Amino acid sequence: MLQRPRRLRQNAAIRGIAQETRLHASDFIAPLFAVEGKKVKSEISSMPGYYRYSLDLLKEEVLELQSIGCTALLLFVKVADELKDNDGTEALNPDGLMQRAIRMIKETVPNLLLMTDVALDPFSSMGHDGIVEDGKIINDESVGALAEMAISHAQAGADFVAPSDMMDGRIEAMRIALDTAGFEDVGIMSYSAKYASCFYGPFRDALDSAPVDMINVPKDKKTYQMNPANAMEAQREVLLDLQEGADMVMVKPAMAYLDIIRQSKDISTVPVSAYHVSGEYAMIKAAAANGWLNETEAMVESLTAIKRAGADLIATYFVKDIINYLKEN
Repeated sequence: MLQRPRRLRQNAAIRGIAQETRLHASDFIAPLFAVEGKKVKSEISSMPGYYRYSLDLLKEEVLELQSIGCTALLLFVKVADELKDNDGTEALNPDGLMQRAIRMIKETVPNLLLMTDVALDPFSSMGHDGIVEDGKIINDESVGALAEMAISHAQAGADFVAPSDMMDGRIEAMRIALDTAGFEDVGIMSYSAKYASCFYGPFRDALDSAPVDMINVPKDKKTYQMNPANAMEAQREVLLDLQEGADMVMVKPAMAYLDIIRQSKDISTVPVSAYHVSGEYAMIKAAAANGWLNETEAMVESLTAIKRAGADLIATYFVKDIINYLKEN
């Protein structure tokens, strides 16, 4: 035989030389969950090993992330029920939890890239990413509220806003609003292809942001998040966001949508990120806890596959584990 591919697999040195995809600490975005209070470090039951932090302990967490070589953060907040309403009014509070957390993080680790979640669901009494009216999530009014939310985050010090809502036209509205307010340098990482996925369950536990069970309130997010059966539609969403001014685009979830990551990379003129979501994290944790697979190997293989598919950045709850693994291997 003239062709023997196994020659490139004979030992670790040769396999290393032939390796096509490599992970680096700078590939990863660390999601963070902030809550009110003092000395609060609350484990999320459906996400073993991951926590919500009050701002005093969140400060310690971001310092640890900086010390191990993490370079990017993605901030979410869990808001008290009494502060929620259908319009997400608390999202615009200059002294709200999100705004205070942004200021604290930028004061503590100014060189880390801080991205902030822009969506109404953590602030909504209905649990939706937009305003609910007559049983529908209304688009244009929601976009106006989201654009104001983006400005509020920029005023607090966010480097990038990360709209995860999937309303039509929100990227252009945010870009115009940010520029008009003097925040031309604040970037937008758009959740361009966000699917109506079952893999978000643990995340909704973390933020208490699931749709409420009420009459005349949609029970799911399928009228704005994408149908998991569709791929061409994702191309349309990515291209629209690029036209509207997105600086990065995101595919969410990641592991079950590697084909979408690949096609997004093929058509995108900006970096492509992918969100290794809570359910994907929880599956690996649960299988490892039952002895069905090796957690470290599953983590590395999953994240390598996501990067191999074309992701330039990966948001993952394994961020500390994978960075420490890369240091040792």
